[in-house]
Amino acid sequence: MSGFGHLPTGEAVERITISAQGLTARFLTLGAILQDLRLDGLRHPLVLGFDTLAGYLAHPDLYLGAMVGRYANRIGGARAVIGGRPVSLDANFRGRHLLHGGAGGSSRRIWRIRAVAEDRVSFTDRLPDGHMGFPGNLEVEVGFRIAPGPVLHIDVRATSDAETLCNFAHHSYFNLSGRPTIAGHRLRVAADSYLPVDEDLIPTGECRPVEGTAFDLRQGVTLIPEMPIPEMPIPDGPAGGFDHNFCLSDDRRPIRPVAWLTAPEGGLSLVVATTEPGLQVYDGAMIAAGMPGLDGRPLAPHAGLALEPQLWPDAPNHPGFPPARLRPGEVYEQHTALAFTNTR
Repeated sequence: MSGFGHLPTGEAVERITISAQGLTARFLTLGAILQDLRLDGLRHPLVLGFDTLAGYLAHPDLYLGAMVGRYANRIGGARAVIGGRPVSLDANFRGRHLLHGGAGGSSRRIWRIRAVAEDRVSFTDRLPDGHMGFPGNLEVEVGFRIAPGPVLHIDVRATSDAETLCNFAHHSYFNLSGRPTIAGHRLRVAADSYLPVDEDLIPTGECRPVEGTAFDLRQGVTLIPEMPIPEMPIPDGPAGGFDHNFCLSDDRRPIRPVAWLTAPEGGLSLVVATTEPGLQVYDGAMIAAGMPGLDGRPLAPHAGLALEPQLWPDAPNHPGFPPARLRPGEVYEQHTALAFTNTR
């Protein structure tokens, strides 16, 4: 463990390194961020990040490598009915909607280190009643563990003393090539449907089949992100980029593989397995050019691909979506596994 700097409030940020099976991961107590991820034999990182705390403080809305919650993704109108009563939430997205738990969500908080060993680390946090508008004191723990493969396991567990919403997601951006963008990566997603969105990227309520659309990733597609970058993403179509939920199931399932990402030259691949019913795919179109990332590598639009297992966005406002309620006495549990293979 080593110091990584201090927040403007004076709070210290620590960095923890774990390593096993040829995989090395570095985490921050700020946001339980996966700051860096390296595979033996490769000179480049596998995820986007910053070398210093200043980068994370200057660009918090990228959520690079963070655990986002207590409700990942968006809630339309920053409103929901929780425990039978309407609740107003923090409107931190375009001044109208909630995104990733609000302006002070879990990605902006200092998590406590619960345990650390050579191949694993776990963090805890307590989101108080009323935090970002959500009811209930929420106790959350996230554990990271490297297993043979190598596989990075991510386990999230949460409880609340009052009915609330709970939906956490790990928000790393992956780039398996070390090149400036994800151009040429091949992506496959095991989803028969996706959620169309409106101009504010809020689901319309429809769950649309991918058949015959540019969202059909079941056989795999090659990502070509040199497309023009609009000032705002086009809501419903890869011509404006991916920032959509792919519907994997209608509820949580036993962990199963849901997404496959392969580097342009082949050899290096990532398999994402999860218990979650949704996978948000975001192609990083709105990453600003010129920011220095890990090893000083300049970031740019499409520098990485976010693959975020989670519940469906805006679920509290759509009765047909998988429920996001967490009641007293219940336990929220999520398991995601990131498996890397290098055959080069």
